[in-house]
Amino acid sequence: MTEADNTDRVMQNLKYVYLNRSDRLCEISTELAKIQGTLSIMSGSRDGSRDLGSQSDDSFHYERPHVEPIYDAFICPLSKQVMRDPVTIENGQTFEREAIEKWFNECKENGRKLVCPLTLKELKTTDMNPSIALRNTIEEWNARNEAVQLDMASKSLSPGSSETDTLQALMFIQQLCTKNLSSKHIIRNAELIPMIVEMLKSTSRKVRCMALETLRVVVEDDNDNKEIMADGDKVRTIVKFLSHEQSQEREEAVSLLYELSKSEALCEKIGSVNGAILILVGMTSSKSENLFIVEKADKILENLEKNENNVRQMAENGRLQPLLTLLLEGSSEIKLSMASYLGDLALSNDIKVFVARTVGSSLINLMKTGDMQSREAALKALNQVSSCEASAKVLVEEGILPPLVNDLFAGPNRLPILLKELSATILANIVTCDCDFNSIPVGPNHQTLLSEDIIHNLLHLISNTGPSIECKLVQVLVGITNSPVTVIPVANAIKSSGATISLVQFIEAPQKDLRMASIKLLHNLSLHISQELANCLCGPAGQLGSLFKVISENIASTEEQAAAIGIVADLPEQDVGVTRQMLDERDFEIVVSRTKMIRQGETRRSRFVTPYLEGLVRVLSRITFVLFDEPRAVAFCRDHELAALFTELLQQNGLDNVQIASALALENLSHESKNLTKLPEIPPPGFCGSVFPCLGKKPVMTGLCRVHGGACTQRDTFCVLEGQSLARLVALLDHTNEKVVEASLAALSTLLDDGVNIEEGVSVLCEAEGIKPILDVLLENQTENLRRRAVWMVERLLRTEDIAYEVSGDPNVSTAIVDAFQHGDYRTRQIAERALKHIDKIPNFSGIFPNMG
Repeated sequence: MTEADNTDRVMQNLKYVYLNRSDRLCEISTELAKIQGTLSIMSGSRDGSRDLGSQSDDSFHYERPHVEPIYDAFICPLSKQVMRDPVTIENGQTFEREAIEKWFNECKENGRKLVCPLTLKELKTTDMNPSIALRNTIEEWNARNEAVQLDMASKSLSPGSSETDTLQALMFIQQLCTKNLSSKHIIRNAELIPMIVEMLKSTSRKVRCMALETLRVVVEDDNDNKEIMADGDKVRTIVKFLSHEQSQEREEAVSLLYELSKSEALCEKIGSVNGAILILVGMTSSKSENLFIVEKADKILENLEKNENNVRQMAENGRLQPLLTLLLEGSSEIKLSMASYLGDLALSNDIKVFVARTVGSSLINLMKTGDMQSREAALKALNQVSSCEASAKVLVEEGILPPLVNDLFAGPNRLPILLKELSATILANIVTCDCDFNSIPVGPNHQTLLSEDIIHNLLHLISNTGPSIECKLVQVLVGITNSPVTVIPVANAIKSSGATISLVQFIEAPQKDLRMASIKLLHNLSLHISQELANCLCGPAGQLGSLFKVISENIASTEEQAAAIGIVADLPEQDVGVTRQMLDERDFEIVVSRTKMIRQGETRRSRFVTPYLEGLVRVLSRITFVLFDEPRAVAFCRDHELAALFTELLQQNGLDNVQIASALALENLSHESKNLTKLPEIPPPGFCGSVFPCLGKKPVMTGLCRVHGGACTQRDTFCVLEGQSLARLVALLDHTNEKVVEASLAALSTLLDDGVNIEEGVSVLCEAEGIKPILDVLLENQTENLRRRAVWMVERLLRTEDIAYEVSGDPNVSTAIVDAFQHGDYRTRQIAERALKHIDKIPNFSGIFPNMG
């Protein structure tokens, strides 16, 4: 019997079987039969999934009867699988084309005779004839078989189905889609996609994972199926899985989203899900995620970049590169849009530096265009980026200063006031960075920011604009004057322009920002224009009272208060007019009160409490400079027990300026002790004593000060022998800061001053173990001022024979005095000569200098 006869007989039998099927099966098979070449069995593995090709065709079928059995004629004798492309060879045997071709190739390669694998009879040719009728029959059988399975799968994708049935249904759908891409429209037409999505709500983790995987297979390379996924909240449901604890669910969800993100319409949909982009960005930067998830998340974000809104969201969540790329490479409209959005973003300092390096030059070019909208967008972005010192420095390197200064000084017709304010704000940010502004030209004649005419222009602009720009321009000057180097040319320009009085008036500005900026500026300048400030602040129309309102404003110590008290502290100490006005207006009472509050911990601590306290103590010490001329100052010091307060402040370890100011105040107070001490009244001698003085007895006086010779107290005469002043001043001689040592030495020197009992002063210092520290200061020879002060004190000490004898045997001290004699200034050399005479290093008859007090 021929192959044709065999095929006809099989066809007749199959047709008889098919004609007896139910009407429903006929309808399904008719629908499916229209698709030629569908559902061929394929081998191979699915991307990121199980290897389905390694399983037999039957492994994907439910364990239920097929529509009809598998006929032997459908099975390839070699592969034992249902044939997809049956062919007949020379002897009439039928095989799967791929299988028989492989057999023939093996025969050739192994040098065997060409034989039939079934009959083992030799063949003359490898010719193969396609069995078209058999192939069509198999395809129809497959279609009908799978139609029933599809119907069963549809019924299994319901909440009431068992886990096993649901998993089998999902597996079948995957197998159906992988056999032939054109089969995916069957899934779509059968409305199975929404049913699969519903399976994402299953309580079974296996079902959820399989559903995610199945959806990925269904939508892969099929835009129509992706469009269905865009409906409703399907995408939102998938995004939720990105936050699941189970790694497998996250993997399947991110794989599915990657497929969906290939559609532009779905890119917008994914981006619109609240938190989706934030989660994806977090995944790409997470160190705990596995590499597969990180890579997929990154690819999703790359696809989402097609949508501008997504790019904005990415930037908002820290993925700025897409926005910056559009800013560099986009159209004019897109550049404008991205620059505008960049100006509204809150950026970390590291990101600001990155942005400045990436698009700083482009933004600067954009701000130089004639289009006001583009300039505004660029200026807003630059304002945001420049608010970090490191990024501001990058912008300076990119050349931002010349156009920025040009914009500021441009006439009102060339640049709107809003853009001038932005320019001033950016410049205020820029000048805080560590740059050599004296070497960067900003004007047509190579002027720099520190050039006198540029400073004059800024001052003129400050006086002729509104409060908002005034504030920013004052902040520009604050930034420039923060450096001890750049403050000097600014101070000189302000002096030459007479602008001090204009700046001082801002202390009373109703705008708090402007007031604070002006106070900070004046504080930066106060050491260099102290007398000008004193002249402007004092008097009936002065603003000294306004400064003290700021100083006493809050319980906490603020930056503004620290700057305000710093201005007052820098006013010339010898300006009696300032001190008397402060006494008249009872400003010193505010200072004492605030100082004591800080000492007692009654104020809220802040990072400005140290400069605030330093300023308070320095201001309080200025009252001690007018004790001789101002009785009210003496009374104030007594009433508020300032000697005791300054003694306590000597213990403020770590606050060198407080210790310096306190020691200097104690020096001034101690100088006045000899004038304030109450000398005892000696009773007149009796008759015999007056006639015969040798018979009279001197009265014995007790309780008198050894140094000042009268009744002394710390409160009333400010005597440093009372309380703990002496011991604490001696202790400070060992301080590492030479200025603290110098101030302490100055205070101790009042015990050896003219007008007091020097011998007793020396004795007191000996008892306080202060002699050696004083000699050590001389030996260390740190500064000229210290040497001058130490030589003066040592000379006074050497007037005591015992000390002179002991020191004469110490070669180090002798050498130090000789060094001062040889290398000191004129006054120091005079005093050193006297000291050397005390220890017999210079004969008394060999005076080199005329005697001086």
